[in-house]
Amino acid sequence: MNPALPDPSLIVLGERLERHVRFSRDDIADFARLTGDDNPLHLDEQVAQRARYGEIIASGQQTAAVMLGLVSSHFSQPAGGAGRQVICLNFNFAFKRPVFADQDLLLHWHVTAIEWSERLGGAIGHLDGTLGVKGSAPCVIGRGTVLVQRPAG
Repeated sequence: MNPALPDPSLIVLGERLERHVRFSRDDIADFARLTGDDNPLHLDEQVAQRARYGEIIASGQQTAAVMLGLVSSHFSQPAGGAGRQVICLNFNFAFKRPVFADQDLLLHWHVTAIEWSERLGGAIGHLDGTLGVKGSAPCVIGRGTVLVQRPAG
């Protein structure tokens, strides 16, 4: 609980979010096409085999998108018996290792700090996150700030 917040059930210090994901080669190619990313490392197996990593890799925007999706989905679900809404204020990602097709990946975020914003009418949460193969160094490291509020009305 967060006794200093007017609504301590909005977001909880230390709160953890997790999801398992797996991108197929088709998922990677479809996402690249959908977003206009023509980099052959996401689309062309022959080009990818001759490149640095030797196989198709997911785009940074794809990995960031699933990480953002977890945050948005989680904090838009009810908590404390009432609805919530979330606005992503700021996110940064560092891409440390490639994400290959057909890897079992773990997305993980945790709430590292919370402050109340009277001006914005909600709790501002600071989060740290990772995406990677469990037991290995992270492929992606994220840091973000969200505004979590009760819906108007």
